[in-house]
Amino acid sequence: MKKSVFILAAIVAVAFSSCKKDRTCECTTSTSGSSSSTTSTKTLLKVTSGQAKAQCVSSKWDDTFMGATYTTTRTCTLK
Repeated sequence: MKKSVFILAAIVAVAFSSCKKDRTCECTTSTSGSSSSTTSTKTLLKVTSGQAKAQCVSSKWDDTFMGATYTTTRTCTLK
């Protein structure tokens, strides 16, 4: 009986634990009207997979400079 309770407790503990480790987010940023792009990496320390996905986010925005509108796109992936 004690052995069964111990095994069940161990299974529950493993099921509710999350795997935290260092993860790398790599982002490439490019702007319309420009042929160049930049790549940057960010190390996320001791995070779960879900936390890393929430922090490694792609985005897109518009900027206006001297009457011209430029679209900047940042594409991010977890490595």
